[in-house]
Amino acid sequence: MGCAHGKCCNRDSSTSDEDSGHYQRGIRPYKNKDGLTQRSLELVHVPSHNFTLQYSSLTQNGYYPDTTDRENQDSFCIKTQIQGNPNVHFFGVFDGHGQYGAQCSNFVKDKLVEILSSDPTLLDDPLKAFNSAFLATNSELRDSEIDDALSGTTAITVLVVGDTLYVANVGDSRAVIAVKDGDRILAEDLSVDQTPFRKDEYDRVKLFGARVLSVDQVEGLKDPDIQHWGDEESHGGDPPRLWVPNGMYPGTAFTRSVGDSTAEKIGVIAVPEISIVRFTPSHLFFVVASDGVFEFLSSQTVVNMAAAYKDPNDACAAIAGDSYKRWLELENRTDDITIIIVQIKGLSNLGVGTTDSEVHSRPCQIGGSMNQSTAIVPPLMHQTLESDMG
Repeated sequence: MGCAHGKCCNRDSSTSDEDSGHYQRGIRPYKNKDGLTQRSLELVHVPSHNFTLQYSSLTQNGYYPDTTDRENQDSFCIKTQIQGNPNVHFFGVFDGHGQYGAQCSNFVKDKLVEILSSDPTLLDDPLKAFNSAFLATNSELRDSEIDDALSGTTAITVLVVGDTLYVANVGDSRAVIAVKDGDRILAEDLSVDQTPFRKDEYDRVKLFGARVLSVDQVEGLKDPDIQHWGDEESHGGDPPRLWVPNGMYPGTAFTRSVGDSTAEKIGVIAVPEISIVRFTPSHLFFVVASDGVFEFLSSQTVVNMAAAYKDPNDACAAIAGDSYKRWLELENRTDDITIIIVQIKGLSNLGVGTTDSEVHSRPCQIGGSMNQSTAIVPPLMHQTLESDMG
């Protein structure tokens, strides 16, 4: 979700069969080759716990009929063996927005992993290192030659450290892990979209003076005093957005991002929400993707499609293709679409583990005069780490 006239908020209307968690065989991707970049299948071994990550990625330019030469504002980064350590690997997707969104997303995807790679505390305290890296990257972008006043990027990032995932998110892209449960494969969200639909995020930005209104409300077509928009999954195409007190900008439909210096004045921050997952043998793969994928596909639908393919290359193509097709069925354009799928091979070597994910969420101290923001805890996040970040 970007500025006021960016993408809509229509959501997936998939059937209960799609969301059942069962394998869906015979899925075929929508054929669209224009502006598509796909990496070949790659492997990396994690010797500390004797398993392998097999991964692929794909990015697809959005289709905008009025600007057919518009560049892809999404970017992604896959960096294996961080700090030369064969047990530490990074996967990230960055969804730029605004006039300089492509420059922002590319700057951030390079700078964030560079800062993480140079942090000597990374392995001792990955949570603190991740938090510091996001804030430092935001500062570096602010000091760069890129104009981030009304441009920036969301970021969904996954750091694999041995048998543990650290998932750091700002914005409304998403990471999902597939968990085998009997004959079903269930999707468990590793991140929670940061939008004004969330009461905690709504309350936080209101404290900074943000007006939270849909476009229709701003334009006087609906009552601005109604501060309830339902839930994000069932909402139509006019989501609540953030506006300065006396202006028709910036209109962001997310509450956290890197960049967006104007929106920062009304509470949009670069502080990530961080979750932790320890692998068990029930974990099959995880997906990291921009919200161009999740706009019309639920997390469970994405996992179902990914599970239908042995090769993550084919899975990426199928999911991107179906996302693209659904955009064109429901809109006259598509968003940029980027996806990384990482299969986890040999997890049985980890030994006996519970079938439930061990996931934790940690509150983040928001610097300066900002109030503390506590991460939303999804159903699988059954324990909160109480210590604050400095």
